[in-house]
Amino acid sequence: MKNPTLRAAAAVAILGLGVSLAACSGGSSNSAADSVRAEAEYSGPAVEITFWNGWTGGAAPVLVPQLVAEFNETHPDIKVKSNAMEWADINQKMPLAIKAGKGPDVAVAHGDDVATYAAQGLLLKTDDVVEALGYGEDDFPEGLMDAGQFDGSQYGVPWSVTPLGLYINKDVLVRAGLDPETAPTDQKSYLAALDALKAAGIQGEWADGYVFTGTFEFESLLWQFGGELFNEDVTEATFNSEAGVKALTWMTDLIEKGYSPANVAQDGNINALVGGETAFNWNGVWQTTNEALQSVDWTAIPVPQIGTEKAVWSSSTHWMFPANKNQDPDKSAAAATFVKWMNDNSAEWASTGELPAQNTVREDPALLADYPALAPFLEQLEYARYETVSPGITNAMAEITKGVNEAMLGKKSPKEALDDAATKATQLLKQNKAQYGG
Repeated sequence: MKNPTLRAAAAVAILGLGVSLAACSGGSSNSAADSVRAEAEYSGPAVEITFWNGWTGGAAPVLVPQLVAEFNETHPDIKVKSNAMEWADINQKMPLAIKAGKGPDVAVAHGDDVATYAAQGLLLKTDDVVEALGYGEDDFPEGLMDAGQFDGSQYGVPWSVTPLGLYINKDVLVRAGLDPETAPTDQKSYLAALDALKAAGIQGEWADGYVFTGTFEFESLLWQFGGELFNEDVTEATFNSEAGVKALTWMTDLIEKGYSPANVAQDGNINALVGGETAFNWNGVWQTTNEALQSVDWTAIPVPQIGTEKAVWSSSTHWMFPANKNQDPDKSAAAATFVKWMNDNSAEWASTGELPAQNTVREDPALLADYPALAPFLEQLEYARYETVSPGITNAMAEITKGVNEAMLGKKSPKEALDDAATKATQLLKQNKAQYGG
């Protein structure tokens, strides 16, 4: 998965640039056309297209060049030039490059960034791409197409998803006299396991307030208790509801009741799982590729249903077509063919610790045959929840992490922390509406 620090820096970069660019974009494309001319198989003149992505770690830097080379070999009229850089650098460079007509012909972004780009007039609409390539909502996990929409139009085509799961150190369960093959599935069984672990002198879940663990666990619990992060038109933060307080209190109680140590360091929980100090860790599918974890007798299961509803956090990534000044429509059309081919050939993307978004690829039995550890993550996609779609949303999301962190460190009660965070987040949402519209 992407480095959390770099991901946060990327969010800051795109928001900062939005202040100056949104005003001059007028919320509309600055290219010759507002949408992409799409073909499953490109039929125009020979073109070279540029592709920007943030896949700089893990298996991706090896796999992506291989895929691009295979595409180029099988599509003699299209040459794809891939440019990988840190996500923060993409978010900083791409808006200005697009305005100057020097941006990529196709790029990848996280679900919480697509609307921000679209609101600044930096993207071509992809409604025609979706139709021409034969895509529909049923070709991807439920709700995922919505993450690429803004102001009634489609701007992103899904590429990958990354839900949370519950990682288990089986040896630690055995030390506490628990059956490692009978994993907890709900609040009752999870608390029973934590109690048994505590009786054996083991703190069963190391809980923290960091974004890739604590925040995503909080969001999952909030939805499980029936809450929402924001109101329907994303003008008000609602994560400080009764459901939100229940969710965060559940997490702080892990510390109060001795199931978790206090002041867990960033990545301390996964390191404790690997080191045999704890049994459970709520973490993303990306940990299935964690080399340190492979030395442990581990498994992963769906996150327990602590509340009244099934829900789990997941992020997503999407293909985008930049609206470069004087963008060549043939290059955009060729880029659409590239996107279709990449999605059709995305099975090996599982080696990077992410799930391919396209259902036909994910549901092929060969995927689980090659990557059996992905089974519980695939199972959860039926009820996974994705990023809130609203321009500039990352600044409001940062307030959630701040609130969760303050409560987990004991600086504020769960209610106080969430109330304060919601007040600030609502102010930011109003600023976003004024800045971006939509």
